[in-house]
Amino acid sequence: MKVTFLGLGVMGFPMAGHLTKAGFDVTVFNRTHAKAVAWGEAFSGHVASTVQEAVCEADVVLLCVGNDDDVRSMTTGKSGALHSMKAGAILVDHTTTSASLAEELSQAAQSHSIRFMDAPVSGGQAGAENGVLTIMCGGDQALFDELQPVFSAYGKSSVLMGAVGQGQRAKMVNQICIGGVLSGLSEGLLLAEKSGLDIATVVDCLKHGAAGSWQMENRGVTMSQDKFDFGFAIDWMIKDLGFCLDEAERQGLTLPLTEKVIAQYRQLSAQGDNRMDTSVLIRALRREQ
Repeated sequence: MKVTFLGLGVMGFPMAGHLTKAGFDVTVFNRTHAKAVAWGEAFSGHVASTVQEAVCEADVVLLCVGNDDDVRSMTTGKSGALHSMKAGAILVDHTTTSASLAEELSQAAQSHSIRFMDAPVSGGQAGAENGVLTIMCGGDQALFDELQPVFSAYGKSSVLMGAVGQGQRAKMVNQICIGGVLSGLSEGLLLAEKSGLDIATVVDCLKHGAAGSWQMENRGVTMSQDKFDFGFAIDWMIKDLGFCLDEAERQGLTLPLTEKVIAQYRQLSAQGDNRMDTSVLIRALRREQ
């Protein structure tokens, strides 16, 4: 199976690397070509200079870029992948996007006789590097089954959530939950600090109980140490939570906690924390005291 990976950011770079380790014939493309060259030096695979060159012989094309416009540029744009992929090939979008874009891409892919699946991932940079991502998929069962060997290369879990777009909606739920957990964790840590509790001891105790979470176990101590350089910038979380609020509006829902969290992230971004990890949310609460 020939696999192409488009987009070699903090997620795509290691994900494509895991594919070569799993034995796939991998070709990569990145808009900043030097990053693709660096990948080629780190892993055994092919480095393409254009999207067309990268995808023309691929059985599966995987995509992980920044936002909806980036995805369109790489897929349906003038020199996008759909114009050069062979009929019957598969396009998988691992980017976190709007559900409406996933549905738009599915229709565009069908017009080129290409199969499509939306498959956003969760687990962050560490999950990508360790090959233990959670993959939320939207599409049909047969395609999901066919892609299992690919997903297994860099994923710990892949779940079919329903039709195209449902993978993105599941990722929205994921991001809402992360924002809510970090909000509560931030308030709890502030109280612990003010009360004179040792944060490492608190985290070590609570992580095994009902309050335990990935965020507490992996970010609780570093949040108290004001350390936030962990790869997933809050500018991306602002984008993701914006999709959540848009989808909620379409469903006739209001999400007050999510609205509060995105406002705090926007304030932090404006104050220069835009490249910090999502756990930087505690700074917003500290500044409100």
